[in-house]
Amino acid sequence: MIEANSVFQLPPHDHVFLGEDHEKSERRTWAVIVLCSVMMIAEIIGGALFGSLALIADGLHMSTHAGALLLAALAYTYARKYANDRSFTFGTGKFGDLAGYSSAIVLAMIALLIGYEAVARLLNPVPISFNEAIPIAVLGLAVNIASAWLLSGGRHHGHGHAHDHDHDEDLRRIELGRRILEIEVFEDNVPPRFRVRANTSVLPAASDVTIETIRPDGSRQLFAFKERDGYLESYDEIPEPHAFAAKVRLVQAGQEHECVLEFEEHDHGAAHGAHHRDNNMRAAIIHVLADAAISVLVIVGLLLARVFGWLWMDPLAGFIGALVIANWSIGLLRDTGGILLDRTPDPRMAEKVRMVIESEGDHVTDLHLWRLGPGHLGAIVSVATAGERQAAHYRQRLARFADLSHVTVEVQHARSAND
Repeated sequence: MIEANSVFQLPPHDHVFLGEDHEKSERRTWAVIVLCSVMMIAEIIGGALFGSLALIADGLHMSTHAGALLLAALAYTYARKYANDRSFTFGTGKFGDLAGYSSAIVLAMIALLIGYEAVARLLNPVPISFNEAIPIAVLGLAVNIASAWLLSGGRHHGHGHAHDHDHDEDLRRIELGRRILEIEVFEDNVPPRFRVRANTSVLPAASDVTIETIRPDGSRQLFAFKERDGYLESYDEIPEPHAFAAKVRLVQAGQEHECVLEFEEHDHGAAHGAHHRDNNMRAAIIHVLADAAISVLVIVGLLLARVFGWLWMDPLAGFIGALVIANWSIGLLRDTGGILLDRTPDPRMAEKVRMVIESEGDHVTDLHLWRLGPGHLGAIVSVATAGERQAAHYRQRLARFADLSHVTVEVQHARSAND
């Protein structure tokens, strides 16, 4: 039976769960707002003067992402200003997600408006001043590209990539004897295994290399290797979690060389990007990129209408643009809504937490995992144990997960049958 509960009491600590580049992102967002606002006014006025619905649609969408950027900038500013306000139980890290959710709702409404106007223009075409409309559309595309570049800080951001992963962050280089070996835990779309490469074209023999892992609970596992194309790979998969000391041995010219490496737990799956992603900046960047795609549609529609006399191409481009906006808004609503409702952001991380706790024979009776802000997760764990372990013990074991920024552990001690 359950005898007693104990909850680990934390010393006073802050609840600042903002992204690493919060202030830089805030400054970039304000700069792009100015740029987009100027272009927005030019496109709407130009579309009205020259009779181009597609140009007006592009200008309206420019206004929506100028508004979305304003929401993003205010969210950055407010979250930073009140980051230490204790009245926010789990900090202000979700303000960016709230801004993204609000932006998505506005976008959905604008998409409906543009779609309605596009259908009306398809039924009742109007003359278009191509010579004036096309250059403005090209300028709009240039502004969108410049905005995306500014928001990303000059870095490339590919839409659809769940995360940015530096494949060198877990690559360890060691010198054994006269060789330099590169050791890594490789798990890109395959079960995790050790891979070993050498600094020369000649690999050591597979039988000359072994790695022994030593985990915090004292358990050990020896890994032998086989030759692959240009590297050695361990026969066995590496069990989760990937937090251990790795004793690397190399036999060379009859002598044994040894080195110990420390591996810490990292989460490199797609969900890693989901809970590290700054949805405030993501919304701004994808919004601008979507607007750039619409600008391309505007230009194509205007050119075809001018060359072939297909006036219906212009409103068709506006209609397709409305579909693009609607699709983007739905995706953003889904992602930010899940965070605002405290949906588990990373099932893989939840499973790793469970495995770490239960590896010593205890049982996780309840587990809650939610996102506090970009790169920050909160966790509440209830553990049933027949031993004498206290909550501090489990908290220490969970400390290997750097993303767990706020952890509460409850321990339920089971009374033995003899008591």
